Amino acid sequence: MAIRTSRRTSPLALRLAAALAAVGTATLGLAAPAQAAGGSDPLDYVALGDSFSAGSGILPLDPTASLLCARSTANYPHVVAKRTGARLTDVTCGGAQTKDFAGSQYPGVAPQLDAVEAGTDVVTLTIGGNDNSTFISAILACGTAGVLSGGKGSPCKDANGDKFTKQIDASTYPALKTALQAIKAKAPNARVGILGYPWIVPAQADPTCFAKMPIATGDVPYLRELQAHLNKAVQRAASETGATFVDMAAASDGHDACKPQGTRWIEPVLFGTNFVPVHPNALGESKMADQAVGVLKLG
Repeated sequence: MAIRTSRRTSPLALRLAAALAAVGTATLGLAAPAQAAGGSDPLDYVALGDSFSAGSGILPLDPTASLLCARSTANYPHVVAKRTGARLTDVTCGGAQTKDFAGSQYPGVAPQLDAVEAGTDVVTLTIGGNDNSTFISAILACGTAGVLSGGKGSPCKDANGDKFTKQIDASTYPALKTALQAIKAKAPNARVGILGYPWIVPAQADPTCFAKMPIATGDVPYLRELQAHLNKAVQRAASETGATFVDMAAASDGHDACKPQGTRWIEPVLFGTNFVPVHPNALGESKMADQAVGVLKLG
């Protein structure tokens, strides 16, 4: 994904843009088939979705996956498979949009839906955040505006208003619904769980966080509400297609990118531990697996 900056953009804003540009271009993982306890046949489990599913930015990398997909062997699908003994087919890919379920995202990367078969037992996915570049564009816009304003006011909200939420309603929600219907058509008996996105920013601005997440004070709740709106669109699409929504809101509250290492589930834009910023770390992926196992009753 190309990120444009103006000639007047500050050095910190340029650094922010470069960090966020890494979102769509990293590398990572596929797990070996696990054996179910008691000798029974393992569940056939297919993992679809974007970088939050792929664990983009977390080592170790998956040597069998395209480097462009940034898939990690520590992503939540691998954790789920290890805990449940499921036979995992992981086709998650960083930067994926709903359109990449039916079409090839990168040369040599098959459409994700190709992995889903009539006999598939379980499907998990996290998708929608990259559609129309809505959410990452909002983070970039708010981060850049925050740098330029010195963290004061709500310059991103003032400039963009309801533009991003309108994009979600007009484009992302119907695309999510179509994608889930396509999964159900290919695997009518599968348990399909679509995870919401864990919180990236806190409910209110944390002044100590600006160096890591340079978002103006008034734009922190604006981004939080935007993410809530996206998750509501995911939940609505799930309820209307017979899929199960795996809500991450309550579980991830207090574990956003502003929290210290060891508490946060999401790495910040700057000074984080992942090589892809604003994404779950290994702890976050493990907690997403906890929710998926519990809600889908896979344990």
